[in-house]
Amino acid sequence: MYIRLNRGRRALAVILGVVTLVDVAVLFAWDAFPRLFPAASHDYLASFSLAMIAVAYIVYQFAHRPPWREMVKAILLAVAFLFWAANQLWPASRQATLFNDLAIALFVLDVFLVMIGWPAASPDESFGETGALPHGETRQ
Repeated sequence: MYIRLNRGRRALAVILGVVTLVDVAVLFAWDAFPRLFPAASHDYLASFSLAMIAVAYIVYQFAHRPPWREMVKAILLAVAFLFWAANQLWPASRQATLFNDLAIALFVLDVFLVMIGWPAASPDESFGETGALPHGETRQ
């Protein structure tokens, strides 16, 4: 079962998320004005955003303390983002295609696990889900 997080417990994850969003804004600034940035900075900005959101999500999950199966799934998703970040950072590397393919495989696996309902979903009050049944339904 999930626990509701107070501000202090989620502060580090939120700070990392804000840093990531700022980096995404800088990434869009690069798209609009690439001549204002050093050569190859796009690769660093893109990979930093992907890696930081992976770290922020894992920090959030550790603070959230989900059941172990959901933690495994969260780690799987974070690792997918890290492989994607590696592909962005080293696009000319011999391993870039492998990093990309591993990211794709992990993202596909993550979505497949959602589709088959693994792990069984738990109500998550920190996301506004109360576990309430749809109107007119009752528990039996």
